[in-house]
Amino acid sequence: MRKIITTTFVTLDGVMQAPGGPEEDASNGFKYGGWQFSYLDKVGGDMINALMSQPFELLLGRRTYDIFAAYWPTATTDNDIAVPFNATRKYVVSHAPQELTWQNSTLVTGDVVAELKKLKAMDAPDLHVWGSGNLIQTLLSNDLVDIMHIWIHPLIIGSGKRLFEEGVKPQGFKMVDSKISTTGVLMATYEPAGMFKTGTIGA
Repeated sequence: MRKIITTTFVTLDGVMQAPGGPEEDASNGFKYGGWQFSYLDKVGGDMINALMSQPFELLLGRRTYDIFAAYWPTATTDNDIAVPFNATRKYVVSHAPQELTWQNSTLVTGDVVAELKKLKAMDAPDLHVWGSGNLIQTLLSNDLVDIMHIWIHPLIIGSGKRLFEEGVKPQGFKMVDSKISTTGVLMATYEPAGMFKTGTIGA
């Protein structure tokens, strides 16, 4: 069984919307697209390259797929990302029919949870999830996430789509790796650790 691995760029207040550019996702009037720009450095670049160097397939929500499909097939820079993204199999989760124009793309629809479990059970490279906030909520609710890379950037925005939306399933995680970039980005890796315990401190 392969793993489902998410990588998410967030602000201190948990916003994950449109880190890469102003036009990436302006839905709901979001005005801060491209907020990650000032925090890029070699430490983060090396970590991205390490992720790109291992075999993987992509598992994406519809909106993230549309953003990626509009950019990566014709990208003339960032070949360390463009080449593996374009070459690998892409699974696109959508509750509605959709024309998939990016090469090697497969639609996942219908009973999405059942289909995701089938994908996870395949003997194939791990599934990497980038962005795809709504998809991550589904994965978390059904205990389908194996590893979460969360890059926490030192800024707050106050509005926008968040990684952990209200109603997310309560659960604990353990940190298995962490690094800090020269720009103050905490790049942490977590694995699910079951339900957390509650109690009275000092009792």
